[in-house]
Amino acid sequence: MAGTVLVVEDEKAIRELLRRYLERAGHGVFTTGSGAEALRLLEAGGVDLIVLDLGLPDLDGTDVLRAARAGDGTPVLVLTARDSLEDRLQGLRLGADDYVTKPFSPMEVTLRVQAVLQRARGQNGAGDPASYGGGRLRIDEPRHEAHLEGERLDLTPTEWGMLVALAAVPGRVYSRYELVNRVRGYEFAGYERTVDSHVKNLRHKLGPAGSEIVQTVLGVGYRLGLGRDP
Repeated sequence: MAGTVLVVEDEKAIRELLRRYLERAGHGVFTTGSGAEALRLLEAGGVDLIVLDLGLPDLDGTDVLRAARAGDGTPVLVLTARDSLEDRLQGLRLGADDYVTKPFSPMEVTLRVQAVLQRARGQNGAGDPASYGGGRLRIDEPRHEAHLEGERLDLTPTEWGMLVALAAVPGRVYSRYELVNRVRGYEFAGYERTVDSHVKNLRHKLGPAGSEIVQTVLGVGYRLGLGRDP
């Protein structure tokens, strides 16, 4: 049950540890150490679950939790050093779907993320591949496969990550920062400058319709030009 997970945690080492484990499990991952940035990413859409530290430097994590519950009900797994019974109860009262205290096992967090996504989607297994543009493009995240017009695309890990990120919310414009964050992590210094090159390579592999499928929005970023099929 793969999904797009937003990890909100102020300690870089923990963010990257969780990113590695979640990506190995097939999830797409955004990370941030800022509550304000988390709210922006949440508002932009495309997040299936939040792993949220309550002790953030700029906002109290409960503010992010309230925003998630007040929006479209994005599931939240709270990750925090606040281990008192009252703190746990407060998080659950505010609508947290699960609660893990530090120190933690990253494998346990990954399994809990999987369980929360299953409950939220009302499923017990992986869903069907996502289809776009009347079946022209198919993306199977659990199998790590993408097909265009029935032909399998041979994508690098970076190209795959960009395509999956853009497909999370078709039509939504993703900035270069967000694509860097999704594919490599915003801590990866200088990587943002290479986004355009990777998009060029991805379009080449998509063939003559590459620029139609991965569209440029001048001064902003990129979006998927195909709508998701019902």
